[in-house]
Amino acid sequence: MNVLYFAWVRERIGVPREDVETSAETVRDLVAELAGREERYALAFSDLDALRVAVDQELADFDAPLVGVREVAFFPPMTGG
Repeated sequence: MNVLYFAWVRERIGVPREDVETSAETVRDLVAELAGREERYALAFSDLDALRVAVDQELADFDAPLVGVREVAFFPPMTGG
C-alpha cells in the first residue's frame, strides 16, 4: 500500500511517501502499526484529532476499512481562503 504524508506530518516522519506492507484492517490499525515503528512516527500520529485521512483519494475516517485500498494519505486539516 502506498502511504503519503503531507505538511507537518511529512516533516515529522521525514519522507513524503512510502510503500507499506500491512495486515491492518482499518486506518486506525495502520496508524497503530506506523506509530509503533519508531519515535518520529509516534510523534506524527500522537494526536489523531489534528489529522485527516484520505483513502484512495477520498476523505475517510480512521475506522475506514483497508481491504483493497491502494493509497492512504495523512494530512492536517485544511482551511479555506
